Amino acid sequence: MVKPGTTLRLSDVFPMSLFFTSLFRAYSRLFLFAVGLLLGIQVPSFIDQYQQRIDAHFREVSINISGFQSTADVLFEGDLDALIAYYQASDDEVFQRDAASIRMIVDRYNRLSIEQQAMQDNMVAMAFHVIFTADREFFDETLQQYSYTVPLNSIAIQWGLALAVFITLLIDLTVFACIRCVRWLGHRQVKSHESK
Repeated sequence: MVKPGTTLRLSDVFPMSLFFTSLFRAYSRLFLFAVGLLLGIQVPSFIDQYQQRIDAHFREVSINISGFQSTADVLFEGDLDALIAYYQASDDEVFQRDAASIRMIVDRYNRLSIEQQAMQDNMVAMAFHVIFTADREFFDETLQQYSYTVPLNSIAIQWGLALAVFITLLIDLTVFACIRCVRWLGHRQVKSHESK
């Protein structure tokens, strides 16, 4: 209670430490929101670059496998594994060594086919695929050669806002839970001392 005749200072009503703490929290949340927004805007761009990389490798390996596939179509009813087995069983050392090369091409073609199919889904499914189950070789290659962009299309803005809100909420809820936990533990400790 303020006595008559005394002057009231701002620091008496609103302490500066509380002001700076409040200001720090507000700007920290804005900073986290901005970081989340910028990261979220990158998601569609990264997915697009990953998809382009998969498409390019798939076209290349399709060309590489086409000659072997046509031989398998004519002589082994389209079965590349039978062609590889034939090469491996050959007495000719050149054919035996080529079997391993053909196997590598077939395996790469199969890996890229799986990635190609996964990248035909909607944007959310593609994002989850790229984040959690993408082929590590192509993911790392895309990451190393990724060119950062700030696209201002609706998909990028939606991803940016969604990630920014998610990060901000996650941090706020984590801080809230930690504060509640500390208070609960402190209250529990005080009660245990009072009961003694």
